[in-house]
Amino acid sequence: MVQILRVVVLFLPLLWLAATHAEDLSSPSPKFSEEISKQEGIYRSEGEQVVAGYTVDRGLALYMDGLSSEFDGALEKLGPTDRWLDIGAGKAQAIVDYYTPAYNAAHFKGQQRRVAKAQAVAMSIEDRRTSLWQQAAASLGLNQIQYLFGRRLREYSLEELGRFQVITDVMGGFSYTENLSLFMEKVLALLELNGSFFTVLQDVQREDGSNRPFYGGSPFLTEIADADGSEMKVCTWLKRIACAEVTCEPRAWQPPTEAFRVRKTCNDVAVPALATIHYQAGTPPERRFQLTSPSPASRGQTITTR
Repeated sequence: MVQILRVVVLFLPLLWLAATHAEDLSSPSPKFSEEISKQEGIYRSEGEQVVAGYTVDRGLALYMDGLSSEFDGALEKLGPTDRWLDIGAGKAQAIVDYYTPAYNAAHFKGQQRRVAKAQAVAMSIEDRRTSLWQQAAASLGLNQIQYLFGRRLREYSLEELGRFQVITDVMGGFSYTENLSLFMEKVLALLELNGSFFTVLQDVQREDGSNRPFYGGSPFLTEIADADGSEMKVCTWLKRIACAEVTCEPRAWQPPTEAFRVRKTCNDVAVPALATIHYQAGTPPERRFQLTSPSPASRGQTITTR
């Protein structure tokens, strides 16, 4: 379903970030900067120049199919005082679909329709709003739906965005960021207690370890190494986040994907820090991270929640 743009392979020395938190990219190598520049070009491509595989028009039906099996129910339960953030929303078709009569008919058969649904915020690096978005925004009233663009998630403050009961990311920041641990810290900071983050990765080693890289001779698109260099599944890393309850499900997309639900269970969130040791621009990019130190779970310590 999604093609991969292969460009020059890049390996960064582990020592570049091993002694610091992964968000410290103040002295990136020239090759790393070159890959980030290529990735920026993919984000900004438009019209007939959009890079193959960079999809910006996924609708809500595709979200239901690709995300965790718990996503549909979580979205349906949202009420008028709740909020939904969609990261990497592109044209925000999923949010537009949420407000249509077709969604109501599929989810509220035989029920009295509530007056208002959740507020929804679409976030995109580039402005890809369409006439359908503009029509929906005009019909729904002030601030029912919002579209934010021009900045990455990490550049917004909690005061600007507020908190959300549901956050989604379908081939958005979670698949593209060069700074995965910082991304997860930001997402969890924006979640309300007991709120859930729903996301997916393609061509990643699943929790049961049954799959192999989709493209012969290439690694998985997203890989994580433990501090000792041994391989760690993304699902395992997510489950080591303190104050998070994580489920991982295989999904029948091509390339094979794994869907993740991360529920925030308490406020003392601690995300095991990752260093970026490989980044190759693409749709999505090829990335490899390594834990900068053993996480509490790997040292045999018990993570408590409250």
